[in-house]
Amino acid sequence: MGLSTAFTELFGVEHPIALAPMGGSAGGALTAAVSRGGGLGLLGSGNGDRDWLARELPLLAEEGAGKPWGIGFQTWAVDDDAIARALEHDPSAVMLSFGDPGPFVERVRSAGTALILQVTDLEEARRAVDLGADVIVAQGTEAGGHGARRGRSTLPFVPVVVDLAAPVPVLAAGGIADGRGVAAALALGAAGALLGTRFQATAEALVADSTARAIVEGRGEDTERNRVLDIARGSRWPARYTARTLAHPFLDGWRGRESELSADPDAQQAYQDAVVRGEIPALPQWASEAVDLIDDLPSAADLVGTLAAQAEQALARAGRR
Repeated sequence: MGLSTAFTELFGVEHPIALAPMGGSAGGALTAAVSRGGGLGLLGSGNGDRDWLARELPLLAEEGAGKPWGIGFQTWAVDDDAIARALEHDPSAVMLSFGDPGPFVERVRSAGTALILQVTDLEEARRAVDLGADVIVAQGTEAGGHGARRGRSTLPFVPVVVDLAAPVPVLAAGGIADGRGVAAALALGAAGALLGTRFQATAEALVADSTARAIVEGRGEDTERNRVLDIARGSRWPARYTARTLAHPFLDGWRGRESELSADPDAQQAYQDAVVRGEIPALPQWASEAVDLIDDLPSAADLVGTLAAQAEQALARAGRR
């Protein structure tokens, strides 16, 4: 039957499923696999690091089989030159998240590239509509990795954004890790779903084996949203965006004491020393509240088809009730 939506029609993809452009871990192989599987792969370029892109873009071109793909940036960390370099590779879409995308909109539009804007609250959603986004991603606070410090859960947030943005297609994000979640997104009025943590646990993801295992073994109650690990590792992420991660030894000592940690260079050095000694992961293990639903490490290309089939089945069951 297939699930045709405004999103699948816009990009000419088979399934209403997109890969979250997770900075550094959604590399060329993962992006290509999602696109080959019939979804929209989005390369996670983060701040547009030139060397990283030089390594991952050729891999994407080699393995993508000519399918549509896009590239995502952390808006607060990127500059116009990085976006210009990415556009030279003719992506189907550029996705901008976390910060004011206004300075980059004209650059993307002049290239004839679809503009995807991720929003974490209604103020950002209104801004995305005013800027003429071609697709809006509504991210709930269940999402793994960075998101709104004071946002809304996916279930109530997505339909509000759908109504506000109509007729612009909206993708739901946050706490979606199986086909039932994709079906729920469609039932909320979204044109598809954007998944991150589920694709972290795949054969093609650029994550350490220990992180992939931690996701498979993790539980939703093991995750929490915090700034502690950003501060400890010297990250420049804006304070308005916290990150949902799996449990971490450093959290237990500094939870609720972010200001103290910011002012304590010895503690930050202790964190770095612990990383060097292998006592804690080199990067936080970002994971959504839906991590319980992840119990294997499949190929991402196969996973897209599985998610779509599960979504169709879920919608068919709902229709029979």
